[in-house]
Amino acid sequence: MKIAVLGGGNGSFAAAGDFALSGHDVRLWRRDANQVAAHRAAGSRILVKDHNGRHDVKLALVTTDIAEAVNGTELILCPAPAFAQTDIARLLAPHLRDGQVVFLPPATFGSMIFAEAAREAGNQAKASFAETGTLPWLTRKHGPFEVAITIRAKRLPVGVFPLDRAPHALEVIGRAFPDTIEPCGDALSGALMNAGPIIHPPLIVMNAGPIEHFERWDIHKEGTQAAIRRVTDALDAERIAVREALGYGAPHFPLAHHYAKEGEIWMYGRGSHDRLTDSGDWRERIVLTEHRYMREDLRLGLSLLVSVGGLAGVATPLAKAFLSIGGAVCCEDFARGGRTLEMLGLGKLSKAELQTLLRNGF
Repeated sequence: MKIAVLGGGNGSFAAAGDFALSGHDVRLWRRDANQVAAHRAAGSRILVKDHNGRHDVKLALVTTDIAEAVNGTELILCPAPAFAQTDIARLLAPHLRDGQVVFLPPATFGSMIFAEAAREAGNQAKASFAETGTLPWLTRKHGPFEVAITIRAKRLPVGVFPLDRAPHALEVIGRAFPDTIEPCGDALSGALMNAGPIIHPPLIVMNAGPIEHFERWDIHKEGTQAAIRRVTDALDAERIAVREALGYGAPHFPLAHHYAKEGEIWMYGRGSHDRLTDSGDWRERIVLTEHRYMREDLRLGLSLLVSVGGLAGVATPLAKAFLSIGGAVCCEDFARGGRTLEMLGLGKLSKAELQTLLRNGF
């Protein structure tokens, strides 16, 4: 199938390389003209490294022209950080066509940003917008056109906006991720599967000392200790309570299953945590005031959880606490703004009105 991948980070390169490795026609769009020129000069190729070895794959197109990238594609995958979504959504909006599926893995309810951008652009195409709970790859770039894939997701819970178009959207996404997609309802359900705002805020806040002391620090290895895991589980309980209050059923993909040796299999499958730490790719330098763990997962992800919790009538004290501490680390007030229902233009809707919108669309 024809797939457009938007962005130039770890996830975008993993997506473009892995899709090309699977035989798909892949177009990669990114804004950096110099990087695009260099990639073209290198033959528009990506070196994919995984447990099966090294694979040199060629992309159909590498471009700075988003219209050219998405023209004629069935699936548009955008794994860019949530704080980049608004700009990309505006660039993409005029070019969407009937039947296209925009897949955001994950998105912090970014489905609504892309859908609203299309509406504001006057584009009435019957496109679908979907998001899931994690990036489908545990991955890091090892060079400008080289990416290492440590693990591919085994289970991807996917929510769709509008829900009425879910059968088509899930069929398209399922062809890119065979035997991996699990429908979880509407886009807000998909947003509330996002593991990033649960796993990363405790790890960066409670490891702030070693993160700033050492040149490189693995938050998933030495940084994942029993005390932090207990906090993570308590924060995850807030997320699950919000889901249940909104009527979303199990499975809720509790993060505890990511670490478990038995029982329910989590999104990345059994043993993924050990493989992640064994790779060494997550022993890295983290600038707390700049890193996406802070700017995306904590500031945006937890502000969304607090906001939706307010609508659902569920207390989220830990999420609020991490927002306060993260804001103090960055000398900002994270309680203001962020990714809230109000910021998304949904703040005046009741729970029933929001659910109607999520089902039927604008």
